[in-house]
Amino acid sequence: MNEVPCAWATVTVPTRPPEARMTQQPLSSESLSRESTAYRAALDVVRAVEPRVAEAIGQELHDQREMLKLIASENYASPATLLAMGNWFSDKYAEGTVGRRFYAGCRNVDTVESLAADHAKELFGARHAYVQPHSGIDANLVAFWAILAQRVEAPTLERVGVRQINDLSESDWAELRAAFGNQRMLGMSLDAGGHLTHGFRPNISGKMFEQRSYGTDPATGLLDYEALRATAREFRPLIIVAGYSAYPRLVNFRVMREIADEVDATLMVDMAHFAGLVAGKVLTGDFDPVPHAQIVTTTTHKSLRGPRGGMVLCDDSLRDQVDRGCPMVLGGPLPHVMAAKAVALAEARRPEFRDYAQRIVDNARALAEGLMRRGATLVTGGTDNHLTLIDVASSYGLTGRQAEAALLDSGIVTNRNAIPSDPNGAWYTSGIRIGTPALTTRGLGAAEMDEIAALIDRVLTAAEPGTTAKGAPSKAQHVLEPKVAEEISRRAADLLAGFPLYPSIDLG
Repeated sequence: MNEVPCAWATVTVPTRPPEARMTQQPLSSESLSRESTAYRAALDVVRAVEPRVAEAIGQELHDQREMLKLIASENYASPATLLAMGNWFSDKYAEGTVGRRFYAGCRNVDTVESLAADHAKELFGARHAYVQPHSGIDANLVAFWAILAQRVEAPTLERVGVRQINDLSESDWAELRAAFGNQRMLGMSLDAGGHLTHGFRPNISGKMFEQRSYGTDPATGLLDYEALRATAREFRPLIIVAGYSAYPRLVNFRVMREIADEVDATLMVDMAHFAGLVAGKVLTGDFDPVPHAQIVTTTTHKSLRGPRGGMVLCDDSLRDQVDRGCPMVLGGPLPHVMAAKAVALAEARRPEFRDYAQRIVDNARALAEGLMRRGATLVTGGTDNHLTLIDVASSYGLTGRQAEAALLDSGIVTNRNAIPSDPNGAWYTSGIRIGTPALTTRGLGAAEMDEIAALIDRVLTAAEPGTTAKGAPSKAQHVLEPKVAEEISRRAADLLAGFPLYPSIDLG
């Protein structure tokens, strides 16, 4: 009998053959009672003040239990992680770092922040961990400004002969400010799978840096390292950003570091999407960014399965600059979220997390193979990680927005995503991004992934482009017969019934 590594996600499933399911021992009545009591009591407290919020919380649990969650950036945190956020740590101000706070009374905050950082260092083999960022973009901002402080600010202070920026003359300060705004960044293009926070104009990062993009081979969709090297040599960026949000293959970070060193750039890796695969030792050697990059950022949710938040890992050369994230770009730390990060990182250090991480990838490959067998076109022709990108325009004649809406009508939650050289742009898109971290947490395996591929194909084959109110073709509207949506929703719910979500929690 196999076991899933998370007691909050599933129980023994007697209706499927052993080879087709992931199971574990039934939860004890004590566990069922303890967690149900905790969450019922919490909702009763909320309900007494604002019943509509309590109702929305309960409805969200119901919806997540009933729908196939295939959004690559979402997961299910454990009850322990969720409960760690709902406490009086929320009431604390704690600017500064462990042992160096600007507020008194932070000894307990020091404890949870230290625990979270220690767990992160051990988990990822990092020299230093900074767990204060509130989100992935905050983690990236801390990284950007740490690099600017090291590469631009520190040499200026040394040249002028002062210790801190407050000691600069007005003219020297004006010169330094101009230098901050005159730096270059090289990151993966959005349509190739990069992220807005890697230097694109709608995001603050694009307003901070002169940006240029590297992309993928038009024929294969794979990252073109030699083209990237040529661009780096010509552009001479201060920072090269590696990492992705919608690239279904692996990145060779050893090669990325070689390219960065060749042009005297700092290599920064945003591993927000695949941090769980690094933590679970699925990505090692050249594919583990931590030994190769000077600085690595991540969210703590997604495949890492923690609370919503961010984190920065770095080598010793950037430790002091990173620790100035607050007040440099961050507001006050969120101690209650740092407590939850400590719990989730402790969970990720358990041996069973490695099995979970491997099954994420196994499930993604099974899902991709099931889709391709049914005729779907996938960007790069498959996946090596946790996500798959379906070219719904080529496969089904739909825009990403139409496909996303048709799937949601049918109980399947995904998100539309641009594909390389997308003719429909970043809003309507031609792609759908799907990922397996959440459903793997619930215990679904390869057999279920094939069933899900069949459901997705059934919906997208049946859906048709809609029209506007004036009868013109619409990139947003779709037509899907209600009976098809009802059929797939029922089949999705039946599939998930064998893999209960948070079975220890009964809200009555």
